Amino acid sequence: MSSGMNTVHDWLNAHLTESVEELAQFLRIESVSTQPHHSRDVEKAALWLQNALTAMGMSAELHPTGGHPIVLAEWRGAPPGAPTILIYAHYDVQPVEPLAEWTSPPFEPTVRDNRLYARGAADDKGQLWIHLMAIRAHMACHGALPVNVVILVEGEEEMGSKHLRPFIDAQCGRLAADCIVISDTPMFAEGIPSVLSSLRGMAYFEIRCQGPSSDLHSGQYGGAVRNPAATLSRILASLHGDDDTVAVRGFYDEVQNQAPADRARIRALPFDEELFKSEIGVTALAGEKDFEVLERLWKRPTCEVNGILSGYTGEGAKTVLPASAFAKVSFRLVPAQTPQEIERLLASHIAGLAADGVTTTVRMLHGGMPWSADVAGPAFDAAQRALTTAFGRAAVIAGSGGSIPIVRDLEDALGAPVLLIGFGLVGENAHAPNEWLSLNNFRLGAHAIAELFVELVQLPELAESHA
Repeated sequence: MSSGMNTVHDWLNAHLTESVEELAQFLRIESVSTQPHHSRDVEKAALWLQNALTAMGMSAELHPTGGHPIVLAEWRGAPPGAPTILIYAHYDVQPVEPLAEWTSPPFEPTVRDNRLYARGAADDKGQLWIHLMAIRAHMACHGALPVNVVILVEGEEEMGSKHLRPFIDAQCGRLAADCIVISDTPMFAEGIPSVLSSLRGMAYFEIRCQGPSSDLHSGQYGGAVRNPAATLSRILASLHGDDDTVAVRGFYDEVQNQAPADRARIRALPFDEELFKSEIGVTALAGEKDFEVLERLWKRPTCEVNGILSGYTGEGAKTVLPASAFAKVSFRLVPAQTPQEIERLLASHIAGLAADGVTTTVRMLHGGMPWSADVAGPAFDAAQRALTTAFGRAAVIAGSGGSIPIVRDLEDALGAPVLLIGFGLVGENAHAPNEWLSLNNFRLGAHAIAELFVELVQLPELAESHA
């Protein structure tokens, strides 16, 4: 490690407490993109981020969209021939409900057991801030970065990134990069850094069953009027077979077999099933029995019921026959599956369960394509070296069961390799109460990204030598 990098790493260690406090300011902004009453908070978060990036020495702009604003920042002062790195992230966060299950307020960052608890701590404000710490360290120590950097941060990731792809298409020239870096995922395990090679896609639906024009007295009408909640329950139960496979006809038709080398690499990872169950608080796991747990999580498609609402759910008894019932249902997709095809298959499946007296509708809320990468190449090699230097052990190639729809769009539009380098952990409660980020990962992640900037300096030369 060069003396210059020693200085950068010393700066990161010396300013860790300050960096956590700055992140806490960001986390206090209630930027829940999916809830209209938080729209001003989302805009406030974008403006706060723009100001923070400007203070770091970057040129930062807010770009209005048909929804929430996009933050675009640039620093282009690297030596001639240096590569350009595009960093993508999002500043919007998930809703906090159920609020009663939070140990500390979701928008009042709290440190417990070397973890920072707050909505957005892991997904994705904390991971974005790791990159900004690395930028600040280089700027503070050298007055410059070793590479050109473009930062693209959106406010609609948690609602499907509707306005981002048109923005990318319109700004391709400014966004052109030799490599795209994203930190919005967990790493493989505590102390084991990773570079991701795959993400599952997403198809997200609302299924609604409508019966009578209003709730009815279940004694006076029950037995003669079909119950929409019962109808919905039968539909949801029909989505899976007894073996935990998805029972929608045609669902697996486009699913490809894993390459033997890919399966072997996954099965060689040090996965502890008992620890995994303990971390998430379950006594048994489910899913397709012919596949290992990590294969089910990363490489197999799924169907999940995300929420159900109908009738009376308050305390005590209220005997109603509900007028309507609806559920949120998501499918995770693997290569060759598309959201549009899953929409067609689901609609056909539900049409076959039609019940007189109840009208059932299916509406897709958003979708995204799956993504996979060839992990051979200079960008991946650079990432593995940087992670190994920072964490003191070799990085592994992993996958993710989650979806980041824009990854595929960025890769297609810009023609650059994507590095998915996450610093969250399994069990971090992203999208759930008590979300947290490991402060050890926060610290080491900043060292890794600072090192990555240096490792990527030779990217164009290395890419040409591999051509």
